[in-house]
Amino acid sequence: MKRTEMGQTKSSNLAKKHRAVQPLLPTETQVSLPSLNSDILEEIFLNLPPNMVVCVCRLVCHEWKEVADRQSLWREKCRRVGYSLGEIYKSPDNWRMFYFLLKKKRNLIENPRGEGLSRWIIRLNGGDGWTIEPIMEKHPDVTVRKNFVTSFYMCEKYQIIDLENEGYNSSIMDTFQPDIRISEWFASRFDCGCKYNIRVELLNERMEYIEVFAPRTVIVHARSFRHWNQMTHIFQNYGPGVRYIRYIHGGIDTRYWKGSYGVHLTDCCVEICPPMHSIVGTGFGRTAKDESRNVKSRACTIS
Repeated sequence: MKRTEMGQTKSSNLAKKHRAVQPLLPTETQVSLPSLNSDILEEIFLNLPPNMVVCVCRLVCHEWKEVADRQSLWREKCRRVGYSLGEIYKSPDNWRMFYFLLKKKRNLIENPRGEGLSRWIIRLNGGDGWTIEPIMEKHPDVTVRKNFVTSFYMCEKYQIIDLENEGYNSSIMDTFQPDIRISEWFASRFDCGCKYNIRVELLNERMEYIEVFAPRTVIVHARSFRHWNQMTHIFQNYGPGVRYIRYIHGGIDTRYWKGSYGVHLTDCCVEICPPMHSIVGTGFGRTAKDESRNVKSRACTIS
Protein backbone atom coordinates (compact mmCIF):
# COMPACT_ATOMS: atom_id res chain seq x y z
CA MET A 1 0.00 0.00 0.00
CA LYS A 2 2.84 2.33 0.88
CA ARG A 3 4.64 1.47 -2.39
CA THR A 4 1.52 2.40 -4.37
CA GLU A 5 1.19 5.74 -2.62
CA MET A 6 4.89 6.48 -3.19
CA GLY A 7 4.54 5.69 -6.90
CA GLN A 8 1.58 8.02 -7.26
CA THR A 9 3.48 10.80 -5.46
CA LYS A 10 6.47 10.47 -7.83
CA SER A 11 4.22 10.56 -10.92
CA SER A 12 2.50 13.67 -9.63
CA ASN A 13 5.83 15.41 -8.99
CA LEU A 14 7.10 14.56 -12.51
CA ALA A 15 3.96 15.94 -14.10
CA LYS A 16 4.34 19.21 -12.19
CA LYS A 17 7.98 19.56 -13.33
CA HIS A 18 6.98 18.86 -16.98
CA ARG A 19 4.30 21.55 -16.86
CA ALA A 20 6.73 23.98 -15.29
CA VAL A 21 9.27 23.80 -18.14
CA GLN A 22 6.67 24.19 -20.94
CA PRO A 23 6.61 27.75 -22.42
CA LEU A 24 3.41 29.67 -22.09
CA LEU A 25 1.62 30.03 -25.46
CA PRO A 26 0.24 33.46 -26.29
CA THR A 27 -3.52 33.61 -26.24
CA GLU A 28 -3.67 35.98 -29.25
CA THR A 29 -1.22 36.82 -32.04
CA GLN A 30 -1.19 40.37 -33.33
CA VAL A 31 0.66 41.53 -36.41
CA SER A 32 1.15 45.23 -36.97
CA LEU A 33 2.01 46.56 -40.43
CA PRO A 34 4.24 49.59 -40.68
CA SER A 35 2.25 52.66 -41.61
CA LEU A 36 3.39 54.06 -44.95
CA ASN A 37 2.57 57.37 -46.51
CA SER A 38 -0.14 56.67 -49.12
CA ASP A 39 1.88 58.34 -51.90
CA ILE A 40 4.87 56.12 -51.09
CA LEU A 41 2.58 53.09 -51.08
CA GLU A 42 1.18 54.11 -54.47
CA GLU A 43 4.70 54.33 -55.89
CA ILE A 44 5.44 50.82 -54.56
CA PHE A 45 2.27 49.49 -56.21
CA LEU A 46 3.29 51.13 -59.49
CA ASN A 47 6.38 48.94 -59.52
CA LEU A 48 4.52 45.70 -58.80
CA PRO A 49 2.78 43.44 -61.36
CA PRO A 50 -0.82 44.64 -61.78
CA ASN A 51 -2.32 41.25 -60.91
CA MET A 52 -0.42 41.27 -57.60
CA VAL A 53 -1.79 44.72 -56.76
CA VAL A 54 -5.39 43.55 -57.33
CA CYS A 55 -5.25 39.97 -56.04
CA VAL A 56 -2.79 40.34 -53.13
CA CYS A 57 -2.03 43.90 -52.01
CA ARG A 58 -5.62 45.09 -52.23
CA LEU A 59 -6.71 42.40 -49.74
CA VAL A 60 -4.16 43.22 -47.02
CA CYS A 61 -5.99 46.02 -45.21
CA HIS A 62 -8.40 48.90 -45.71
CA GLU A 63 -5.62 51.43 -46.26
CA TRP A 64 -3.95 49.32 -48.96
CA LYS A 65 -7.30 48.71 -50.66
CA GLU A 66 -7.93 52.46 -50.89
CA VAL A 67 -4.55 53.01 -52.55
CA ALA A 68 -5.00 50.02 -54.90
CA ASP A 69 -8.35 51.45 -56.02
CA ARG A 70 -7.04 54.94 -56.72
CA GLN A 71 -7.76 56.25 -60.21
CA SER A 72 -4.41 58.08 -60.15
CA LEU A 73 -2.57 54.76 -59.65
CA TRP A 74 -4.05 53.10 -62.75
CA ARG A 75 -3.85 56.25 -64.86
CA GLU A 76 -0.14 56.42 -64.08
CA LYS A 77 0.24 52.70 -64.88
CA CYS A 78 -1.29 53.39 -68.30
CA ARG A 79 1.17 56.20 -68.87
CA ARG A 80 4.20 54.17 -67.80
CA VAL A 81 3.46 51.25 -70.12
CA GLY A 82 3.17 53.62 -73.06
CA TYR A 83 -0.57 54.07 -73.58
CA SER A 84 -0.98 57.53 -75.05
CA LEU A 85 -3.55 59.19 -72.81
CA GLY A 86 -3.70 62.28 -75.02
CA GLU A 87 -5.16 60.25 -77.89
CA ILE A 88 -8.17 58.62 -76.26
CA TYR A 89 -11.76 59.51 -77.10
CA LYS A 90 -13.16 59.50 -73.60
CA SER A 91 -11.55 60.08 -70.21
CA PRO A 92 -12.26 56.73 -68.47
CA ASP A 93 -14.43 56.53 -65.37
CA ASN A 94 -12.64 53.37 -64.28
CA TRP A 95 -8.93 53.54 -65.03
CA ARG A 96 -8.23 50.09 -63.59
CA MET A 97 -10.68 48.42 -65.97
CA PHE A 98 -9.36 50.62 -68.78
CA TYR A 99 -5.81 49.41 -68.06
CA PHE A 100 -6.73 45.71 -68.03
CA LEU A 101 -8.84 46.00 -71.19
CA LEU A 102 -5.88 47.53 -72.99
CA LYS A 103 -3.61 44.78 -71.68
CA LYS A 104 -6.03 42.14 -72.96
CA LYS A 105 -6.68 43.85 -76.30
CA ARG A 106 -5.90 41.54 -79.22
CA ASN A 107 -7.48 40.10 -82.33
CA LEU A 108 -9.98 37.42 -81.24
CA ILE A 109 -10.25 35.98 -84.77
CA GLU A 110 -8.04 32.95 -85.26
CA ASN A 111 -6.29 32.58 -88.63
CA PRO A 112 -7.37 36.02 -89.91
CA ARG A 113 -4.96 36.26 -92.88
CA GLY A 114 -5.49 33.17 -94.97
CA GLU A 115 -2.99 30.75 -93.44
CA GLY A 116 -5.14 27.86 -94.63
CA LEU A 117 -8.78 27.42 -93.63
CA SER A 118 -8.19 26.10 -90.12
CA ARG A 119 -10.38 27.55 -87.33
CA TRP A 120 -13.06 28.56 -89.84
CA ILE A 121 -16.40 26.76 -90.25
CA ILE A 122 -17.50 26.58 -93.89
CA ARG A 123 -21.14 27.58 -94.26
CA LEU A 124 -21.37 27.80 -98.05
CA ASN A 125 -18.75 26.49 -100.48
CA GLY A 126 -20.27 27.27 -103.85
CA GLY A 127 -18.59 27.08 -107.26
CA ASP A 128 -15.04 25.87 -106.84
CA GLY A 129 -15.18 26.75 -103.14
CA TRP A 130 -12.91 28.73 -100.86
CA THR A 131 -9.25 28.99 -101.80
CA ILE A 132 -6.12 30.62 -100.37
CA GLU A 133 -3.93 32.76 -102.61
CA PRO A 134 -1.02 35.20 -102.25
CA ILE A 135 -2.26 38.78 -102.31
CA MET A 136 -2.36 40.27 -105.82
CA GLU A 137 -1.93 43.87 -104.74
CA LYS A 138 0.29 45.28 -101.97
CA HIS A 139 -1.61 45.56 -98.71
CA PRO A 140 -1.34 48.65 -96.42
CA ASP A 141 0.04 46.28 -93.78
CA VAL A 142 3.20 44.86 -95.34
CA THR A 143 3.06 41.78 -93.09
CA VAL A 144 -0.13 40.58 -94.86
CA ARG A 145 0.87 38.02 -97.49
CA LYS A 146 -2.21 35.90 -98.22
CA ASN A 147 -5.97 36.21 -98.58
CA PHE A 148 -9.12 34.10 -98.74
CA VAL A 149 -10.80 34.00 -102.18
CA THR A 150 -14.38 33.04 -103.11
CA SER A 151 -15.74 31.56 -106.35
CA PHE A 152 -18.60 31.89 -108.87
CA TYR A 153 -21.33 30.71 -106.47
CA MET A 154 -21.77 32.03 -102.94
CA CYS A 155 -19.07 31.16 -100.39
CA GLU A 156 -19.45 31.91 -96.68
CA LYS A 157 -17.56 30.89 -93.55
CA TYR A 158 -17.66 31.91 -89.91
CA GLN A 159 -16.14 31.74 -86.44
CA ILE A 160 -17.82 31.85 -83.03
CA ILE A 161 -15.91 33.65 -80.28
CA ASP A 162 -16.60 32.55 -76.70
CA LEU A 163 -15.93 35.71 -74.68
CA GLU A 164 -15.70 33.88 -71.33
CA ASN A 165 -12.97 31.63 -72.73
CA GLU A 166 -11.13 34.69 -74.04
CA GLY A 167 -11.03 36.28 -70.58
CA TYR A 168 -14.02 38.64 -70.83
CA ASN A 169 -16.38 37.51 -68.09
CA SER A 170 -20.00 38.53 -67.52
CA SER A 171 -19.01 41.30 -65.10
CA ILE A 172 -16.86 43.02 -67.74
CA MET A 173 -19.36 42.59 -70.56
CA ASP A 174 -22.51 43.51 -68.58
CA THR A 175 -21.24 46.26 -66.28
CA PHE A 176 -18.43 47.92 -68.22
CA GLN A 177 -19.72 47.12 -71.74
CA PRO A 178 -16.49 47.71 -73.67
CA ASP A 179 -16.62 48.61 -77.35
CA ILE A 180 -16.48 45.70 -79.77
CA ARG A 181 -14.61 46.76 -82.89
CA ILE A 182 -14.63 44.70 -86.08
CA SER A 183 -12.65 45.33 -89.26
CA GLU A 184 -11.76 43.51 -92.45
CA TRP A 185 -9.99 44.22 -95.75
CA PHE A 186 -11.49 43.21 -99.11
CA ALA A 187 -10.70 43.67 -102.81
CA SER A 188 -11.60 42.42 -106.27
CA ARG A 189 -9.40 41.11 -109.06
CA PHE A 190 -8.26 43.43 -111.86
CA ASP A 191 -10.30 41.50 -114.44
CA CYS A 192 -13.48 40.54 -112.55
CA GLY A 193 -15.75 42.34 -110.12
CA CYS A 194 -17.17 40.78 -106.96
CA LYS A 195 -19.81 41.04 -104.25
CA TYR A 196 -18.83 41.16 -100.60
CA ASN A 197 -20.96 40.30 -97.55
CA ILE A 198 -20.27 40.55 -93.83
CA ARG A 199 -22.48 39.85 -90.82
CA VAL A 200 -21.43 40.07 -87.16
CA GLU A 201 -23.81 38.93 -84.41
CA LEU A 202 -23.64 39.59 -80.66
CA LEU A 203 -25.25 36.59 -78.95
CA ASN A 204 -26.40 35.74 -75.43
CA GLU A 205 -25.72 32.46 -73.60
CA ARG A 206 -28.62 30.81 -75.50
CA MET A 207 -27.08 31.94 -78.80
CA GLU A 208 -29.91 34.44 -79.36
CA TYR A 209 -29.34 37.79 -81.09
CA ILE A 210 -28.69 40.87 -78.97
CA GLU A 211 -27.37 43.07 -81.77
CA VAL A 212 -26.41 42.45 -85.41
CA PHE A 213 -24.24 44.33 -87.88
CA ALA A 214 -25.26 43.34 -91.42
CA PRO A 215 -24.63 46.06 -94.02
CA ARG A 216 -25.89 45.79 -97.57
CA THR A 217 -23.87 43.77 -100.05
CA VAL A 218 -20.88 45.74 -101.31
CA ILE A 219 -20.21 45.50 -105.07
CA VAL A 220 -16.57 46.04 -106.01
CA HIS A 221 -15.93 46.69 -109.70
CA ALA A 222 -12.95 45.36 -111.59
CA ARG A 223 -11.59 48.86 -112.12
CA SER A 224 -10.95 49.05 -108.36
CA PHE A 225 -8.14 46.51 -108.61
CA ARG A 226 -5.54 48.98 -107.38
CA HIS A 227 -7.26 49.46 -104.04
CA TRP A 228 -7.85 47.56 -100.84
CA ASN A 229 -11.06 48.50 -99.02
CA GLN A 230 -11.67 48.28 -95.27
CA MET A 231 -15.01 47.61 -93.62
CA THR A 232 -15.23 48.62 -89.96
CA HIS A 233 -17.91 48.78 -87.30
CA ILE A 234 -17.99 49.52 -83.56
CA PHE A 235 -20.67 48.00 -81.33
CA GLN A 236 -21.52 50.35 -78.45
CA ASN A 237 -24.16 50.45 -75.70
CA TYR A 238 -25.38 46.98 -76.68
CA GLY A 239 -26.75 46.13 -73.22
CA PRO A 240 -26.06 43.21 -70.88
CA GLY A 241 -25.93 39.53 -71.80
CA VAL A 242 -23.36 39.36 -74.62
CA ARG A 243 -21.46 36.05 -74.30
CA TYR A 244 -20.58 35.12 -77.89
CA ILE A 245 -19.69 36.85 -81.16
CA ARG A 246 -20.42 35.16 -84.48
CA TYR A 247 -18.37 36.55 -87.37
CA ILE A 248 -19.59 35.63 -90.88
CA HIS A 249 -18.19 36.79 -94.21
CA GLY A 250 -18.13 35.75 -97.84
CA GLY A 251 -18.99 36.70 -101.38
CA ILE A 252 -19.11 35.80 -105.04
CA ASP A 253 -17.74 37.05 -108.36
CA THR A 254 -19.97 39.07 -110.70
CA ARG A 255 -19.19 37.22 -113.95
CA TYR A 256 -19.65 33.62 -112.80
CA TRP A 257 -16.27 32.57 -114.13
CA LYS A 258 -15.08 29.12 -113.21
CA GLY A 259 -12.23 29.25 -110.69
CA SER A 260 -11.45 31.71 -107.93
CA TYR A 261 -12.44 35.16 -109.22
CA GLY A 262 -14.57 36.29 -106.27
CA VAL A 263 -13.89 38.67 -103.40
CA HIS A 264 -10.46 38.64 -101.73
CA LEU A 265 -10.60 38.86 -97.91
CA THR A 266 -7.83 39.23 -95.34
CA ASP A 267 -6.83 40.63 -91.94
CA CYS A 268 -10.24 40.01 -90.30
CA CYS A 269 -10.32 41.43 -86.80
CA VAL A 270 -12.53 41.49 -83.68
CA GLU A 271 -11.20 43.49 -80.72
CA ILE A 272 -12.60 44.31 -77.29
CA CYS A 273 -11.67 47.93 -76.54
CA PRO A 274 -12.34 50.43 -73.72
CA PRO A 275 -15.63 52.28 -74.31
CA MET A 276 -15.15 55.49 -76.26
CA HIS A 277 -18.57 57.15 -76.36
CA SER A 278 -17.54 60.79 -76.68
CA ILE A 279 -14.58 62.36 -78.41
CA VAL A 280 -12.09 64.28 -76.27
CA GLY A 281 -9.08 63.85 -78.56
CA THR A 282 -7.91 62.01 -81.64
CA GLY A 283 -8.42 58.26 -82.06
CA PHE A 284 -6.76 56.10 -79.41
CA GLY A 285 -4.58 53.44 -81.03
CA ARG A 286 -5.19 54.98 -84.45
CA THR A 287 -2.85 53.82 -87.23
CA ALA A 288 -2.27 55.10 -90.73
CA LYS A 289 -4.64 52.49 -92.18
CA ASP A 290 -7.58 53.24 -89.84
CA GLU A 291 -10.35 55.58 -90.86
CA SER A 292 -11.58 58.20 -88.42
CA ARG A 293 -13.88 56.69 -85.82
CA ASN A 294 -16.31 59.59 -85.84
CA VAL A 295 -18.52 57.32 -87.98
CA LYS A 296 -19.55 53.93 -86.68
CA SER A 297 -19.09 51.94 -89.88
CA ARG A 298 -18.24 52.36 -93.50
CA ALA A 299 -16.11 50.93 -96.26
CA CYS A 300 -13.10 53.11 -96.98
CA THR A 301 -10.67 52.96 -99.85
CA ILE A 302 -6.91 52.95 -99.33
CA SER A 303 -4.78 53.76 -102.35
